[in-house]
Amino acid sequence: MLGFGKRDAHREIGPAELHAMLKDGTVLLIDVREAGEFATGHIPGAVNMPLSGFSPRNIPDPEGRTVVLQCAGGRRSGQALDQCAQAQSAIDTHLAGGIGAWKDAGLPVVGG
Repeated sequence: MLGFGKRDAHREIGPAELHAMLKDGTVLLIDVREAGEFATGHIPGAVNMPLSGFSPRNIPDPEGRTVVLQCAGGRRSGQALDQCAQAQSAIDTHLAGGIGAWKDAGLPVVGG
């Protein structure tokens, strides 16, 4: 079974690149953590779409922006990207290290 079901690699961006995209208004950031986690602190401008009910077809129109998914550490956003791939969505990017990496970079968080 080796090699079967192998998924394509997800595109990862780092906190600095995401921060620049947010400042430029070129990204739609989707936080796939659960609502309670989102409420304790999230990246400014993020839209909460918990993985537990995630569907690529429910992502708002990005209006020409790049869609980037994000979670706590990267695992759940990777799972959401797998769902996007199965739905033949063009969404393939997430924040490497999630909000943990964002905070470690000293970038702003709102809420909580």
